[in-house]
Amino acid sequence: MEKLRQDQVYTGTVEGYSSEGLGIVRLDGAVVFVPGAVRGETVDLRITRVMKTAAAGEIVKIHAPSPERAAPECPYYGRCGGCGFQHLTYGEELWAKRRRVQDALERLGGTDVAVEEILGAKDPHHYRNKSQYPVGSGGEIGFYRARSHQVIPVRSCLIQSEVSDRTAQAVGKWMKRYQVPPYDERSGKGLVRHIYVRVNRKGESLCCVVANGKQVPREPELAAFVRAAAPRTVGVVLNTNTRRGNVILGEKYRTLWGEPYLMDTLCGLTFKLSVPSFYQVNRDQAEVLYGKALEFAGLTGEETVLDLYCGTGTITLCMAARARRVLGAEIVAPAIRDARENASRNGVTNAEFFCGDAAEVAEHLEREGLRPDVITVDPPRKGLAEEVIASVARMGPARVVYVSCDPATLGRDVARFAGRGYRAVRAAAVDMFPGTPHVESVVLLERAAE
Repeated sequence: MEKLRQDQVYTGTVEGYSSEGLGIVRLDGAVVFVPGAVRGETVDLRITRVMKTAAAGEIVKIHAPSPERAAPECPYYGRCGGCGFQHLTYGEELWAKRRRVQDALERLGGTDVAVEEILGAKDPHHYRNKSQYPVGSGGEIGFYRARSHQVIPVRSCLIQSEVSDRTAQAVGKWMKRYQVPPYDERSGKGLVRHIYVRVNRKGESLCCVVANGKQVPREPELAAFVRAAAPRTVGVVLNTNTRRGNVILGEKYRTLWGEPYLMDTLCGLTFKLSVPSFYQVNRDQAEVLYGKALEFAGLTGEETVLDLYCGTGTITLCMAARARRVLGAEIVAPAIRDARENASRNGVTNAEFFCGDAAEVAEHLEREGLRPDVITVDPPRKGLAEEVIASVARMGPARVVYVSCDPATLGRDVARFAGRGYRAVRAAAVDMFPGTPHVESVVLLERAAE
């Protein structure tokens, strides 16, 4: 790394993309991460930071722009930290995401399984059905600048629902009208921290205001402002979060107007969603993802299926129609309550739900003698704990379907499963988050023949 010097300009070719969507240029064996770069371009770049094992750079000149370079549609691109792939054509974005999953499976997973396809979105705009807007200490409403907690004011976002944007702006107007103070992270003072909006397939919405207190001034007026901006609002909820730190939602909710939940349909089923319920943010692509998970599960109607990290029961209930018995487990108690209601509402009688930590539930069911034919997992970004993998392997399912939102932890866990007799035999990627570097994937693991 001694050869690279800060503020020096070098010439190099962009080879590919990092997990954050930055271009990768190799100079004298050192990796340089370059924002806004496109694979195949030769660029002059200035070194902005030299680290122990890599460096950061910025483009000074592009010798010949790639045909895969696109003009960003969003006026906030480069300031808001949300969509790092706006400078790419959608085809190139899909290439980068598929390559990322493939690299993780090969390098971290130690497997040669091929990522068969990446399933792109029909419409990469306004796909998010859940929006979370941080409120800055000066009352700004928008999204964070990359790698900071500085709020960039955003009036309309290309990937959020237009209903959500209108709702967030309405809360801002209410704050200004009645001088409701925004929360200040540094001092811990002020009231409004976040604005959270869910929108369903029909365009109905649920608004939640996250406050540093049990109440806010002029609550009836808050509901009125929201309903005027989004007439199909079904409820306005106040969430109390008085803790310092990055966690968005507190544990206590109070309904200011209407209902504290929203109904939505997914894969032909009806789901009740409270504010903390986990639910995929891109409904159309969630149906594609769950369809691929069902395909990998290979159900015939005779199987027992265990679904770990089941949320409100979306995957569980999709599996129920093709299995003899399904069991779902989730640590978030309101989500499990919703899952049980969702099963009842949809007339599903072969589903059971357990509230608890995935490792503890898996261990309990294993001790009870449960031997599922198929286990599905859809863990958070940190992936599976070692004890979950151990319990899954001891139950001995013929197939494990792993749905992942992080290729790195997926690769790590595929290697761990291999150490317990399960090998990856199929893999696919699904673009749930167009415009951003995030990607979902599904891997089928099968128990090796003894």
